[in-house]
Amino acid sequence: MSQRPIGSPRPAEPAVAEMSELIELLEVVWERSRDTVSAPPVSSAQARVLFLVDGNGEMNLRELGRLLEAAPPSVTRLCDRLQAVGFLERHPGSDDRREVLLRLTPGGRAYLERLRASRQEALARAMAAMSPASRTALAAGLVGFCSAVTTPLRLPSQPPRTA
Repeated sequence: MSQRPIGSPRPAEPAVAEMSELIELLEVVWERSRDTVSAPPVSSAQARVLFLVDGNGEMNLRELGRLLEAAPPSVTRLCDRLQAVGFLERHPGSDDRREVLLRLTPGGRAYLERLRASRQEALARAMAAMSPASRTALAAGLVGFCSAVTTPLRLPSQPPRTA
């Protein structure tokens, strides 16, 4: 990487600069993949909703809004669109009928499977150009990085909800 223009702001920690550049490149790859696996297309915000619901299982709108750091009307609109294309379903809570629970549909799960496969193919092509030692080092570093990033995106453990 390290091809920033002269005078470009650079964090003090070199790994932060490299990760930042990597994320910018991945965003381009991710968007290309997202646009090719779905008709109608799913926005990046809608894809985030699908990933969060998938990663947390059934969850309510309030929990989703907290994880997205988004206002309730925005979260509701995102869910409306995903429900309209058949990727998300809403159910009343079993304990509180006012609570709205979110769950992926089989179509939503299939979409995420196609999206992940497309993205993994793009990553595999890029990594094939790396040396084996570089791939091993990258894999080792990413384990710790993923753990640090994933933790705040998971809801606290709760007793299983009844269907």
